[in-house]
Amino acid sequence: MELVWGDVLLKILFFIPNLAHGGAERVLVNLVNHMDYSKFDITVQTMFDVGIYRDKLNKQVRYIGGFPWYFKGNTLIYKLFTPKQLYKMYIKEEYDVIVSYLEGPSARVVSGCINSKTKLVNWMHIELENEAYATYVFRNMAEAERCYRSFNRIACVSETVKKSFNNMFKVNAPVDVFYNTVETEVIRKNSEELIEDIKFNPEEINIISVAKLMKSKGYDRLVKVQKKLRADGFKTHVYIVGKGEEQNHLQKLIEENNIVDSWTFVGFKSNPYKYVKNADLYVCSSRKEGFSTAVTEALIVGTPVVSTNCSGATELLGYNNEYGIVTENNEEALYEGIKKMISDKKVFDYYKKQAKTRGNKFSTSETVKAVEEMLEEVAAE
Repeated sequence: MELVWGDVLLKILFFIPNLAHGGAERVLVNLVNHMDYSKFDITVQTMFDVGIYRDKLNKQVRYIGGFPWYFKGNTLIYKLFTPKQLYKMYIKEEYDVIVSYLEGPSARVVSGCINSKTKLVNWMHIELENEAYATYVFRNMAEAERCYRSFNRIACVSETVKKSFNNMFKVNAPVDVFYNTVETEVIRKNSEELIEDIKFNPEEINIISVAKLMKSKGYDRLVKVQKKLRADGFKTHVYIVGKGEEQNHLQKLIEENNIVDSWTFVGFKSNPYKYVKNADLYVCSSRKEGFSTAVTEALIVGTPVVSTNCSGATELLGYNNEYGIVTENNEEALYEGIKKMISDKKVFDYYKKQAKTRGNKFSTSETVKAVEEMLEEVAAE
């Protein structure tokens, strides 16, 4: 359905906890930076005014920061307030559509809107494993149910996330899948930039992964996989692009497993694509994901991928391993998947070619267009 709004722009608010170095935050910036400003008046607002992606927003996108610092335990404090009280605390203007771009804290705030003219959208980025996980920011399951039922549309980043949401919550609103927006041409262009801070050894098999260092990314498992690969004679070297709270723990594991010489923390990089393109293999060791932006980007630059079977993996790499290798979500299976990729040059060359083919699917314009059409439809309901 195409709508003609004349000179009146649709006023859209994207609400998110922060714009720190995470996949959802980066995808949101990609999305709003490529939307049609002749149709949409866009504001991005955070609960906490922190994060490196604040400076990446286009000048046409208005930014409103929340509290000037992030404090631990905020979830417990916020439970003292009702969603309506939180909404009144944060959101001071009227909008045609308000989008909670993450499940949980921002969804609870947005659900407190009492303006019937304002349409609400919630974006689900993760699988809801169980009731405790799905409701940790809410007072109880009943409040979580009321929250999600208040939205006019539920957007999920993958079919797996959609299935898990529908299994957990029963809502009347449509639940649809919208794939993450990545800057395809920018990624390819930036991947050609020279690497100056590290040097990949051509005598080694250079494995790379890009993520915030947190338990869900499974890097503790990758440490053990790397130890076994080296013990079995594979000259693999792991490079991790990112930073996070798990780094000290991971460093200790690396030392305990005697793989210090074959593991490198590259740190956070605003341009991870040049590292991914020049590595031999991308590995996603995650225990859970929504729809891996980093795997998508690896495919775009043509780097073969081995991934655990977390949410979105089969949608990205094929239900029968057409475009990459998807393993069971455990340490031993991940080891076998990497071993299969690097043991046979024909297999490796096949997946390198398939990665490029699959990468062509993720067009920036198509993913943005799908979201824009959804927002127009919701606003017109």
